[in-house]
Amino acid sequence: MTTDADIVDELRAAGLVGEGDIALTPLTGGVSCDVWKVETPSGPIVVKRPLPQLRVAAEWHAPVERGTSEVRWLRRARGVDPKIAPEVLAELAGHAFAMRFLPGCPVWKDELMAGRVDAGFAGEVGRGIAAVHAATAHNEGDRADFPNDEMFRALRVDPFLLYVARHDAELAPALEALAADLSGRKIALVHGDVSPKNILVSADGPVFLDAECAVYGDPAFDIAFCTTHLLLKAVWSGDARLNEAAAALVAAYRAGIDWEDAGGVLLRAGKLTAALLLARVEGKSPAPYLTDPGHKHVIRDQARALIRAPQPVDALVANWKRTFA
Repeated sequence: MTTDADIVDELRAAGLVGEGDIALTPLTGGVSCDVWKVETPSGPIVVKRPLPQLRVAAEWHAPVERGTSEVRWLRRARGVDPKIAPEVLAELAGHAFAMRFLPGCPVWKDELMAGRVDAGFAGEVGRGIAAVHAATAHNEGDRADFPNDEMFRALRVDPFLLYVARHDAELAPALEALAADLSGRKIALVHGDVSPKNILVSADGPVFLDAECAVYGDPAFDIAFCTTHLLLKAVWSGDARLNEAAAALVAAYRAGIDWEDAGGVLLRAGKLTAALLLARVEGKSPAPYLTDPGHKHVIRDQARALIRAPQPVDALVANWKRTFA
């Protein structure tokens, strides 16, 4: 395991910090990595180091090589649009890396949880996701650069789909089929963790972080993952604007689909959204803010019904209920 002292030595070797005492100031919120802010002569930077065991109650191991994969995604996304990902400054030992710190950019999750909901920004998120998918679709070079099926299975397929299947005999066939379909599709570069906690709100639009789960796979996963988070928060808060934000996200994403028939992507995204909604109350990584049993009931019942009778993600969002009368 790379030590903090090793990180400082690596930063010096990369020319990012000088001699003398260097403070690694921990940043909170991550379950899959150590994150620090470091002051340098040219301004603050962020250093990330992936953890072999995630900070969750269940046993959940993941390969640390995902740090290198994240660097590749960030650089590829900046090639599509420099505004949508931070600049990587150096790759360090232990699959850690340093990137530019972006001051004055709140985390989208914090904005949503504080009741500051902007459907227009959600639309920008959808456009940004679609832009990366469109730029990388059916691209053999990108497919060769992200051969991360094992990592994606460890971080997404197993804990979110197969874990629930192992504990739910009724839905297991549908979830196992969905997992197999997700694992088998190789269409575009997938971020894998498009969550509001991994998106900064900048003056130029969304900035995507934490691409540890990046894989060349099914783009439907990214829009499903983000939609899931907005719908969970709609139930948690009871705020109709979050339903509107989810609708804006999906509509903007749909407008950017040019690599295949939009209907197929949206139906797959609807199936995945239903499964992910259930996983966030029944899976290995439950949403920590869903502490009210009533909220869990609303989500669980709708998700189970949607797994049995799938809907395209735009229809799913339009019909999503924040509460049961």
